[in-house]
Amino acid sequence: MLTFINSDAAKSANLPFSQAVRSGDVVYLSGSIGNAPGKMALVPGGIEAESRQMMQNIESVLKECGLGFEHVFKAVVYLADMAEWSAFNKIYTPYFRAGRYPARTAIGAHQLILGARVEMECWADATGGDWH
Repeated sequence: MLTFINSDAAKSANLPFSQAVRSGDVVYLSGSIGNAPGKMALVPGGIEAESRQMMQNIESVLKECGLGFEHVFKAVVYLADMAEWSAFNKIYTPYFRAGRYPARTAIGAHQLILGARVEMECWADATGGDWH
């Protein structure tokens, strides 16, 4: 059985994808960028500001599922410029407990939606979630 997860704001945006889908004990989160919630525009400030907003956006989707970053076990990161890897990591690492970072893949991407500097998708363990 599949459960499709979308916040009210995501539903009103009428985009052709779900924020997340639960299949069995795993929640697959769509790629998230550093856009202001409910807007089709990136937050100003470059890689650090976008990374921070992206992590907050991911946190909101996880909360929709009754989950948190402690449930994330896999992440795929797309960077428009691999030279910004360190700046991204500076924002990323505090969201996880040291020693319990998700398995992660990083990909240099030629172009991301809306000209984003970073995008990340995640997989989370749904067994800790608040499912109705």
